[in-house]
Amino acid sequence: MKKFADPLLTARNEKRAHVAPLGLRTLWFNTGTLCNIACAHCYIESSPTNDRLLYLTRAEVAAYLDELEEFRPMAEEAGFTGGEPFMNPDILGMLEDAMARGFRALVLTNAMRPMMRPRLREGLVSLRRRFGNSLILRVSLDHYAPALHDAERGEGGFQETLKGLKWLAREGFALHVAGRTCWGEEEETLRQSYAALFREEGVALDAFSEEALVLFPEMDETADVPEITEGCWKILGVKPEAIMCADSRMVVKRKGSPFPVVLSCTLLPYDSRFEMGRSLKESQKPISLNHPHCARFCVLGGASCS
Repeated sequence: MKKFADPLLTARNEKRAHVAPLGLRTLWFNTGTLCNIACAHCYIESSPTNDRLLYLTRAEVAAYLDELEEFRPMAEEAGFTGGEPFMNPDILGMLEDAMARGFRALVLTNAMRPMMRPRLREGLVSLRRRFGNSLILRVSLDHYAPALHDAERGEGGFQETLKGLKWLAREGFALHVAGRTCWGEEEETLRQSYAALFREEGVALDAFSEEALVLFPEMDETADVPEITEGCWKILGVKPEAIMCADSRMVVKRKGSPFPVVLSCTLLPYDSRFEMGRSLKESQKPISLNHPHCARFCVLGGASCS
């Protein structure tokens, strides 16, 4: 039997680990897979032509936000990812609707041209004035060195993203930065180097905060990773309730579908095995960790998109 094939058993016929739902703390919305750039190793294959996940509408998001109210007081955050969320024409309305309901809004962005259009900049400033730090922008800056960032995102990408990041900092937005660990540097070296960059560019962000500077492990599906068994929780010293899918879900709208669906997490947008139904209530069921991302990113990598 192949690894990660059976939802109940591993290739060695051991009981596969699963994660029981605790409720919802974060609800993610994939606003669409269209993006202004095509990164070399985008796990979701976002690009200027990939529309496998369609733009969600403001009304569709609002319906799920209404349902998210039922998960209070645990529910506290709505996350917006893509693609590039600022390419979705309804993004400002979606953010307003989330924060008007009292949820924190976290937006994952490359901070490039889509975000910097005058209408978007004016709208973001207006939302910040109304809702303050309830609006958080997490900017993807893969590496502190321009050449390595650009190797992933295209020539000139570093400077364009840095321009957007500096504008957000000047305007007083709550900021996070997302970097990557694929170049094999020690975490301390990465954080010190990002800190030097932020000081030099006048970006008030604490590179030694794991929340402010999130360093993500790689998600290469072709790399060989061990399967996670029930016994691994004790061996690794990891609790299943600490895994991302214990308290988060993601809403997507597939091309050709008349309605959105709920997925187990942000990392598996195309795998039908992790489709959890159309409602948040329906999505509250155990999830078997039968995908390489479950092992590499979440359990062994200790990472979370939230």
